[in-house]
Amino acid sequence: MRVRPISPERLVAELTERLLAAATEPGLPAVTGAGPDAPADRPGRLRVALDGPPAAAPQRLAEALVDPLRALGRPVLHVRAEDFLRPASIRFEQGRTNPDAYYESWTDEAGLRREVLDPAGPGGSGRVLPSLWDPATDRASRAAYVPLPPGAVLLVSGALLLGGGLPFDVAVHLALSPAALARRTDPELRWTLPAFARYADEVDPASFADVVVRADDPRHPAIVEPDEPVD
Repeated sequence: MRVRPISPERLVAELTERLLAAATEPGLPAVTGAGPDAPADRPGRLRVALDGPPAAAPQRLAEALVDPLRALGRPVLHVRAEDFLRPASIRFEQGRTNPDAYYESWTDEAGLRREVLDPAGPGGSGRVLPSLWDPATDRASRAAYVPLPPGAVLLVSGALLLGGGLPFDVAVHLALSPAALARRTDPELRWTLPAFARYADEVDPASFADVVVRADDPRHPAIVEPDEPVD
């Protein structure tokens, strides 16, 4: 394993290049049902997870990728997992600061799959709901569906995204050491730290994510790369 330091600006540029390459690679399923006039080889949509705790700011990284991808001709939609929370009656059933509940039942993964990931996937309609639930009002957000055209890139940002088998084509994991996570977590959210320790232990997203970024210091990120094979 090699850890390569990189500037925040270069990180965005490299991720943009990798996502563009992934969106055009032959292995990405082509879109079906695009209409009789659509080219048969029109590329499918790319579903990307930007996974990391709030302290790693995955939402900020997703936002930084939107304009560069659009500048290269890719339609982009950014969806926040925090807009797919379950109702408060479910989230807070075991108390407002229960780390196991946060880990297991806060995010509506079924809703995220049904309204976002499946429609954006192979054979999907491309009709995506960008927001399902408003936690401030504890009501449905009443957001309008958004058409996601063939060749588009869907960016989903949030925490604990890689533990439930959600269908992503590319997974980017923002990793923090336990000390950095504790240091950078908002004091009001420190009760979530056991959930992230459990995530690292049970899921170990850094072991299988397509891109792993060490984000202990947001000013000095680093990309974790596998060792070169020995001949």
